[in-house]
Amino acid sequence: MTFSICVRERYTDDSGTEQIRYGVAATARLPGVGTLCPFASADGAVATQSFANPDLGRKGVEYLADGLAVDDALRSLLNADDGREKRQVHGVGADDVFAFTGEGCRDWSGHVVGENFTVAGNLLTGRDVVDDTAAAYESNAHADASLARRLIDALAAGHDAGGDRRADLTVQSAALLVTTTEASDLSPYYNDLRVDATETPISTLRETYEAATRGYEAVTEKYAVASGGSE
Repeated sequence: MTFSICVRERYTDDSGTEQIRYGVAATARLPGVGTLCPFASADGAVATQSFANPDLGRKGVEYLADGLAVDDALRSLLNADDGREKRQVHGVGADDVFAFTGEGCRDWSGHVVGENFTVAGNLLTGRDVVDDTAAAYESNAHADASLARRLIDALAAGHDAGGDRRADLTVQSAALLVTTTEASDLSPYYNDLRVDATETPISTLRETYEAATRGYEAVTEKYAVASGGSE
């Protein structure tokens, strides 16, 4: 795997109720990063990479649903994982954040932890990749743009800083996943997107997001009108 970001944002919905949105986005110089790395639910977001063990993500969000803090959930799973020193896992829960980079992860590898976010990467050109990803998110946290769009911007900053150092691997991928505690009759499916094989992962993910957003808006408008006309 290469690098990813997990985010927690608190906001107030249209009814005045406090809610939380979670987001995770990742990119790698290999196909299908979306199948292995990003996991999220209404309880938090987790990314697992570097000799990735997807169970750390799947079970991590399950543990969060059971009421565990993300630190306790992921430490418990890592303690039971014999391959933990080759793992990189990080995430955010309702009240805490967590990041772990095993000693067996390949250089450059490391992570950044903020108050409401984590960034981690391995096999990178250098620390600037995670630092610039974090800085790009922090500079736009809670901006008017959607979290999905801002996650793509954060990945773009890391990519521009050098990204994955394996320049000989041209087939790449990217993915994003945004969830919320807010109940909805129709979840915006543009918040769960994958680009599984491309040579331009960030721009392709951005184009996919923009197209999915337009499609979602067209569908909701069409069926809202149809529903209104039949009443």
